[in-house]
Amino acid sequence: MERQLIAGIIYVELNDKLGPNPVAWLSTQYSKMELLQISIKTLTILTGEQGLVPKTLVILPFTSMKLKGLVKYIKWDDASRRGGIGQSAIILLFQDINDAIFYKYINDLSIPFDNLTQAIINLEKSTSFREDFIQILEHLEFNIKSLLEELKLQEISQQEQEEFPTIKIKDRSLIDYKFKIIIVGDAGVGKTSLILRYTNNAFRRNYVPTLGVQVSDKVFKINESIVQLALWDIGGQQKFQTMRQDFYQGSDAVFFVFDLTHIDSFNNILKWYSDVIEQLKYRFSKFKGFIIGNKRDLVEQRKVTSEMATQLADQLRMKFIETSALLGENVNYAFSTIANHLFKSYI
Repeated sequence: MERQLIAGIIYVELNDKLGPNPVAWLSTQYSKMELLQISIKTLTILTGEQGLVPKTLVILPFTSMKLKGLVKYIKWDDASRRGGIGQSAIILLFQDINDAIFYKYINDLSIPFDNLTQAIINLEKSTSFREDFIQILEHLEFNIKSLLEELKLQEISQQEQEEFPTIKIKDRSLIDYKFKIIIVGDAGVGKTSLILRYTNNAFRRNYVPTLGVQVSDKVFKINESIVQLALWDIGGQQKFQTMRQDFYQGSDAVFFVFDLTHIDSFNNILKWYSDVIEQLKYRFSKFKGFIIGNKRDLVEQRKVTSEMATQLADQLRMKFIETSALLGENVNYAFSTIANHLFKSYI
């Protein structure tokens, strides 16, 4: 692998006396206190769901450590435990910067976890040692690393067959049209995941953290013309405010992205709009682009309605699109639509 994707793996059980208790782990860089904090947060959240067991893997943030966890919640009948049930979880830790990989391939990654669930339950019901659980975690780590490598190779070799066929071109001088799209919005709304979902390039990033910009591109054909979309992911953190205005220059279109589950990110779209239009007013009579409401898959956590977002889009004379970077819903549609629009406006 080009970089270490797995930051650690923890197995934690809900002990009748101790509460959330990390039983075994594969990690040397985190203290026992940090592992305990991760364990407590994980089981507190999962066991608070009125007894419902998530059928799929769950991704939880551990913000203070700049980590996320891919979590498999395990529950089994056990007469020897309080309430007649046993509860535990496997937590695979990864850095925030790698989240697009795990969101994109969460369904594929669920298989190695599911295959080990019964083995975990069998160990819990027997007199087992910590080393037994470590052996299972090591087996899981090997399988996950192998699968990630396979997915990476598959991603590199795959050519998308969506609305526009992606092409590989060695001589960039052969490109007929180059369009720059800036993607702006608050930190954490899913800008990077949208871009990497569209480019089918979750494993590769060109990230300059000191500047707060991440640039990706996609080259494809429209009719007989070769078109390049340069996608500028502008850092949403406050510390990048003075620098990002330079990144707006030369833009052909703008995506204003907010999180459908966080009302503040929606309310801040007006600030982003004002910030961009102040820099680009000499170029646009009106914006080419969209207001994007991301994370539509989180239905129960949704805070912004379609009516609210459409009203704002009408106010700014733009169009509104709901997307899910996790599921890929409307991602290709948004980028291919703007590509078509820009292409037609220049021919």
